[in-house]
Amino acid sequence: MTKQINKKILLSLLVFVSLILVSALVIEHQLGHKPCKLCLYERIPYFLSMLLIIKIIFIKKYEKVTLLMLFLVFVSSAALAFYHYGIEQGFFSESLACTTGDLSKTLSKEELLEQLKQNSISCKEVGFRIFGFSLAAINTIFSLILSVIFIKLFLNYGKNK
Repeated sequence: MTKQINKKILLSLLVFVSLILVSALVIEHQLGHKPCKLCLYERIPYFLSMLLIIKIIFIKKYEKVTLLMLFLVFVSSAALAFYHYGIEQGFFSESLACTTGDLSKTLSKEELLEQLKQNSISCKEVGFRIFGFSLAAINTIFSLILSVIFIKLFLNYGKNK
């Protein structure tokens, strides 16, 4: 794959990843569908991938390693999204990450009760669907597709076709 084609593909992927993040923010802020904690965690790989793609485009060092990192980011993203989808479908039980607040600080009994009273979004509930698919299901599919694209870019790096 030549550097020219590689750059066009990377720019296309950057636009695609950006559109995914913008869509999530529009669904949350404009359409009023509040995300659960796993939904928020699932955005992190997209932000990270944007930074890594921008790094490849502008900084020409360690491109192949960065492509491998992008592959690993999206494999992790697919695993997290599939786990979330599994919670929605009842395959997995809801995790501590879904049901509790900030675990980094020690809470008193009163603070813990107050946190439990707060209306937190359950990871089991599907608040928004596109063509009948939950966003976790769509994210699983997109993450798998992106991981395949990045591993192919990694494997073909430096080869001319």
